[in-house]
Amino acid sequence: MGAATLDQSATTDHPILDVLVERWSPRAYDAAVAIDEQKLNSSLEAARWSPSAMNVQPWRFIVARRGTATHAAVVDTLMGFNQAWAPNASALIVAIAEAKNEAGDEQPWAFYDLGQAMAHFSVQAHAEGLHVHQMAGFDKEAISAHFGLDERFVPFTITAVGDFGDHNELPEGLRERETAPRTRRPIAESLVAND
Repeated sequence: MGAATLDQSATTDHPILDVLVERWSPRAYDAAVAIDEQKLNSSLEAARWSPSAMNVQPWRFIVARRGTATHAAVVDTLMGFNQAWAPNASALIVAIAEAKNEAGDEQPWAFYDLGQAMAHFSVQAHAEGLHVHQMAGFDKEAISAHFGLDERFVPFTITAVGDFGDHNELPEGLRERETAPRTRRPIAESLVAND
């Protein structure tokens, strides 16, 4: 049974959109499938239209398609077990926050806005039939150096995107995580106040 046959739909306490129920973060990607450019472009378009404070849009992306020098450079920055699975994804997207504007002024909302852009990206990608897995385990300084990023641009996450692969090909520990039930703490534990 390959990852494509896994049902990792969330068990929710309240109704939410199907695309959110079904969205999950796999690690098994099909290394033989190239990224569908239309689906990728639609996902990037969703990120483009996400909200941002004062419409500053404090985000940039590095899009690295498998088989390119850009992809190889991004893969070289991956840390730990991310090296074991992420290179199989059809593309890796480096999400970059514009932490300061051109004048050097802090943009403290940049990371929040970048998170919204990536949330829009991931929901659109899932609706398009792609799957994404966001990760923070990578060498940010190496990304900045390789791509010549000004210090005001902060690489924040890398997102694997592509088609499901066979979860049985993952190393044992990752295979177990791939098939484990999805869980979240109850809403009440996240609420500081709810009057």
